[in-house]
Amino acid sequence: MSSERIRTSTAIRENEARLRFLDTLAEQAAKSLDADAILATTTEMLGRHLNVSNCAYADMDDDQDGFTIRGDWSAPGSPSIVGHYSLADFGKLAVARLGAGLALIIDDNLAELAPDEAATFQNIGISATICMPLVKEGRLTALMAIHDKVPRIWTASELALLTEVTERSWAHIERVSAEAELRASEQQLRTLAQAMPNHVWTAQPSGYLDWFNDQVYAYSGLRTSELDGPNWAAMVHPDDLPEVMRRWTEAVEKGTDYETEFRLRRHDGTWRWHLARAVPLRDSDGTIVRWIGTNTDVDDQKNVEGLLEKRLEEKTAERDRIWRVSQDMLLVADSRGIWQSVNPAWTRVLGWSEKELVGRTSEWLEHPDDRQATRAELERLVAGITTVSFINRIRARDGEYHTLSWSATPVEGILYCVARDITEQRQQEAALKETEEHLRQAQKMEAVGHLTGGIAHDFNNLLAGISGSLELLEKRLATGRLSGVERYIQAAQGAARRAAALTQRLLAFSRRQTLDPKPVDVNRLVAGMEDLIRRSVGPLVEVEVVGAGGLWVTRVDPSQLENSLLNLCINGRDAMAPNGGRITIETANKWLEDRAARERDLTPGQYISLCVTDTGTGMTPEVIARAFDPFYTTKPLGEGTGLGLSMVYGFARQSGGQVRIYSEVGKGTTMCLYLPRFLGSAEADEASITAAVDKGDGETVLVIDDEPTIRLLVVEVLEENGYTAIQASDGPSGLRILQSDTRIDLLITDVGLPGGMNGRQVADAGRVTRPDLKVLFITGFAENAAIGNGHLGPGMEVITKPFMISTLANKIRDLIDR
Repeated sequence: MSSERIRTSTAIRENEARLRFLDTLAEQAAKSLDADAILATTTEMLGRHLNVSNCAYADMDDDQDGFTIRGDWSAPGSPSIVGHYSLADFGKLAVARLGAGLALIIDDNLAELAPDEAATFQNIGISATICMPLVKEGRLTALMAIHDKVPRIWTASELALLTEVTERSWAHIERVSAEAELRASEQQLRTLAQAMPNHVWTAQPSGYLDWFNDQVYAYSGLRTSELDGPNWAAMVHPDDLPEVMRRWTEAVEKGTDYETEFRLRRHDGTWRWHLARAVPLRDSDGTIVRWIGTNTDVDDQKNVEGLLEKRLEEKTAERDRIWRVSQDMLLVADSRGIWQSVNPAWTRVLGWSEKELVGRTSEWLEHPDDRQATRAELERLVAGITTVSFINRIRARDGEYHTLSWSATPVEGILYCVARDITEQRQQEAALKETEEHLRQAQKMEAVGHLTGGIAHDFNNLLAGISGSLELLEKRLATGRLSGVERYIQAAQGAARRAAALTQRLLAFSRRQTLDPKPVDVNRLVAGMEDLIRRSVGPLVEVEVVGAGGLWVTRVDPSQLENSLLNLCINGRDAMAPNGGRITIETANKWLEDRAARERDLTPGQYISLCVTDTGTGMTPEVIARAFDPFYTTKPLGEGTGLGLSMVYGFARQSGGQVRIYSEVGKGTTMCLYLPRFLGSAEADEASITAAVDKGDGETVLVIDDEPTIRLLVVEVLEENGYTAIQASDGPSGLRILQSDTRIDLLITDVGLPGGMNGRQVADAGRVTRPDLKVLFITGFAENAAIGNGHLGPGMEVITKPFMISTLANKIRDLIDR
């Protein structure tokens, strides 16, 4: 006989032996309904069959490292290994393979593992092992293993047998556990059913009734088993029985819920109406395992149905009366929008008869401009969305269109609608709106008159100072008298600076100034200004600073915030003159929810507050209402421009915040700035540049400005400081220079330029070929959007007209050096 035939014969015998063993194991395991007993039988039979030292099973801990061997079988002379262990103690190989759901196979642990890992096995008398993992829903949950106390080369058939035994054992255990849970659930259900006042019964999947609670027996007077199977039909009224049986049979066949009403005979012979309901209970596969049903006594409800029907008739009659006399137009339509019925109000209001309206949609009556919106609203209504106050125009019999306000609701495919004629109301509203518009225009013109009058007054004073100083300077220069001309120059410069400040305040009020927002730590800013504020308010005013711990960062223009704070403190000082008092500067974090945000005209969210409180005279409600108006002031003529608070207001609103006044006459005033929180860190303070910077060293600067005077001044500054200047008068000509090979170290450009390109567009286009191009923007108005709303790229700065010549020179040097 060849070796091949021998191997085949051996394999056949091993397979037959394996199958006989598995059959025997299944027979023995089936005798028990206890999981531990099944596992005990399995480990003993498998251990003896494979002639090993130990066969054990274990449950994994929740951490999937610790495990507990709950039971094992040990051959004579081999110790039990029951106990708790750590998987990691058995080595990295065990953790890796079992954690991955793979069998751990070791023929000789002394030869295959590290000494400390092998020692764990040796300490419990094991030299060779196969450990089979059980993975459920991606988690290692249990182990089954065979061990030998001496090295052993495990065969593929032994591994296959352990694998199959593990799978069969756990499947059997799960089935037994499920059956035990079902028995416990049924017992719990019956216990609960006995405590219920209603009739409760159960049936097998076939529909055979096999259990009733005590309330059924007490009601019927029958004994246990007298109602089982078809006997329960004896309780049912003969007239009701055919329908009852038909519905029960249909529910059982289709596996659907059962519900019907019938009369059941009580033990004293009385028939009472009951509502019967039953539902099928299914296993995880969806198979019906039992029916559970209840009978609820509804006889009393049945007896009052006649009364209810009478009341329903009365309600219907009442509804019909309302339908007829209602001044609102009522209608009922189907899901296609076709009118089914209308009340008489349609004829009274629009003149159309019921016959003309019913059986059609409203499309033939709708104003042509309203048809699309009406169709869309009808689609929403059909989709189940209730209509509230939908407005359209409907044509009356006389050809005039009436404005109607509709409310409608869909109920089971039927549309119930109410239309109210609001034509006269709309006409009155239109007339009122026109009157209000005329009033607003008049108020607007009055405000413009105040504004232009104030501006003209202040600018005439400033221009008089400038023009007068220049005229006297011209006469002195013509006659050659140069002594004392400095005072005329200083007077003209001072007036020009005040004019620039006035312009800046006007732009701040209109929220059109060019801001340079940065992340700001307001506590640090206040601390840096404290000395200046104390000197500005004088010795009679006590200044107290209360900074909130953990104050959030805000993102604003720090110089404008400093100006606003100083303005508020000086206003507080003036309110306490001449006797002085106390100013408190306080910061806080504010989380404004919907109501608080609405009160402050802000969007809900996180803000920081900067409040200045004085102990002065306070404000009347009338003064508070006008405090932010431009040129409005309560100070004597010549002692204030009336632009301080309007500038603070404009800055706050342009920064995304708000300013609010809290005041009471005689008790002082609190002015609070609310600024939005910035989710980032504050920038470090930059040292002010006070000293003149070094001059240029021949660097080339391109100047683009459409105003010749500005170009002249900028070029003059550049050439006096050692730079080479190139000029352009508009965007396109400047861009052509940038796109040439000419050396350009810095671009200085006005933001508003002629020629179809603004300064930011020129700079961005120039950076296509010169990515490192440095740019200084010059702006004199509200071109903040044109330069990116404060979002400038690296190497870009902005300077606002009018500017000091020294400031311009410092900016140029700083940008080139950077």
